[in-house]
Amino acid sequence: MKSVRTWSIAVLAVSGIALAGCSSSSTASTSTTAPSITPTTSGPPTTIPKADLSAAGTAGTAPTITVPSGKPPTRLETADLITGTGPAAKAGDTVTVQYVLATYSSGKEIQSSWTSQPFPFTLDATPEAVIPGWDAGVAGMQVGGRRELIIPPSLGYGSQSPGSGIVPNDTLVFIVDLLKIN
Repeated sequence: MKSVRTWSIAVLAVSGIALAGCSSSSTASTSTTAPSITPTTSGPPTTIPKADLSAAGTAGTAPTITVPSGKPPTRLETADLITGTGPAAKAGDTVTVQYVLATYSSGKEIQSSWTSQPFPFTLDATPEAVIPGWDAGVAGMQVGGRRELIIPPSLGYGSQSPGSGIVPNDTLVFIVDLLKIN
């Protein structure tokens, strides 16, 4: 049997559309093959240029996300919009976050946990709990913080579209609020 990594879909209803979330699992299969995503980072994330940042907004309220104009980055970019004051998230921690997601292909928000419920996951879990860009982008965040992540396809869903709103090889723009470390 061949081992295949597939990205599962956490479904949220946003404006009546089921959209892809951020979880994954490893399965054994002989009949289906999903594109394998090999995470590539050339070192630590780079900082999002100031001109491309979304507004910080107010902690505890849903942020407004802005997709930068121009060509999407090829490496993970991050920026703290609000610096938290609590403990920092590290590998193995189960964290609870709120997030909004926009894509370069749509140029607008396509998903938000603020319309349903916070999203818990384990940072750097094996098998993977989230796309690689989340593991790298959320690591080091402090509780109470808000961080913007621009995730290239190599750290997102690659050539596989996980559902409506995310096209193959899409660059993802998230704003993530770290609510707690469980």
